[in-house]
Amino acid sequence: MVERLNVYDAAMERIKMIFAHFEFVYVSFSGGKDSGLLLNLCMDYIRKHEPGRKLGVFYMDYEIQYTHTVEYVERTFRDNADILEVYHCCIPFKVTTCTSMHQNFWRPWDPEKKDMWVRKMPENAYTAEDFRFYTKGQWDYDFQFLFATWLRMHGRYENVCCLVGIRTQESINRWRTIHSDNNYRHWMGFRWTREIDKQVYNAYPIYDWSTEDVWTANGKFKWDYNRLYDLYYKAGIPLARQRVASPFISEAISYLKIYRAIDPDMWGKMISRVNGVNFAGIYGSTTAMGWKNITRPAGFTWEQYMYFLLDTLPDEIRANYLAKLHVSRRFWRTRGGVLSDETIRRLRDAGVKFTVGKDSSYQTSKKPVMMEYLDEIDIPEFKEIPSYKRMCICILKNDHICKYMGFALTKKEKQMRERVMKKYQALKYGRI
Repeated sequence: MVERLNVYDAAMERIKMIFAHFEFVYVSFSGGKDSGLLLNLCMDYIRKHEPGRKLGVFYMDYEIQYTHTVEYVERTFRDNADILEVYHCCIPFKVTTCTSMHQNFWRPWDPEKKDMWVRKMPENAYTAEDFRFYTKGQWDYDFQFLFATWLRMHGRYENVCCLVGIRTQESINRWRTIHSDNNYRHWMGFRWTREIDKQVYNAYPIYDWSTEDVWTANGKFKWDYNRLYDLYYKAGIPLARQRVASPFISEAISYLKIYRAIDPDMWGKMISRVNGVNFAGIYGSTTAMGWKNITRPAGFTWEQYMYFLLDTLPDEIRANYLAKLHVSRRFWRTRGGVLSDETIRRLRDAGVKFTVGKDSSYQTSKKPVMMEYLDEIDIPEFKEIPSYKRMCICILKNDHICKYMGFALTKKEKQMRERVMKKYQALKYGRI
């Protein structure tokens, strides 16, 4: 009989393998519960099994954070200074914001707005001047992607592994990170790892943990954690929605108002720092920010209302939405979205014209459905169906990426990342 390990023992086995193979290991730390748990697991492992070894910690400081998060991060670094090699990065990269219709990003630690910073830059922080690969047009995820390669070259390590505290329970995108059938290179064939550059890997040792597992471990081992979660719990926020990521992304907008109650001093500074914060905080959990039950003005179709909304936006923002719409229309006409038999039946009952394909390139039992954009559709799977109402929701939510419609990085954005990587490879080997 094959013995099945519990999630704790399985994670420790993965961590043991990583430390045995990689010369330098670091944790991508955000101050949240998942990365905090992973950091505690690794610190425990080092103290018990590899005394004298250093554990790297990569922390991207977004300037605007709950005070409890700042205190937790500082406390963690201070109390474990004997084993941690900290890379505390305060970089003015571009960060997505959904609080403004006129601005799709903001910059933490923007040197041009130093007089508006919500707090002083921490001592010994790494800044843009420390990284040759940094450019002003870089997004936070680009910086994170390039940091690992920089670290390997900077430390002249044979190989490097970045441990990331993502769990598949959190979202479908995180599930795909582990279980996707895309042609990724894995270390030793383990699907919970991914090669990101030569001799540089990401690893996800706690991918199979549940939220309950995280809090059970914190209680059982009496590990320190971000006390912000205690306040979230008292505020009635469900465990699955408690997050400490950027407060301006679409997933966090509905809870932005909590800042006012939990951290009023920080809230007052945020209002003048990032465009649209006050409006999003007041209306972020209402239909004013655009959900399924919004209504269009009398005499408008949803398509007409969409173009009306687009006409109120700056040229660059309007062009971005139109480009997303063009891609989506073409996708549904030529390739089709995969839908369940039940959803197909509901479309048929609603009198919608569509074509069902036989095969899909996706690993799914659902069928590809080709169709034109609808004005609106009233079925439970509303988000899965292409409609102008759905596009209006993206605009009203300031969802510049159109995550609500299932968009991820565009081909242009991926090509931009590839160009940055190629340029850095040239810098790395002294070719330019």
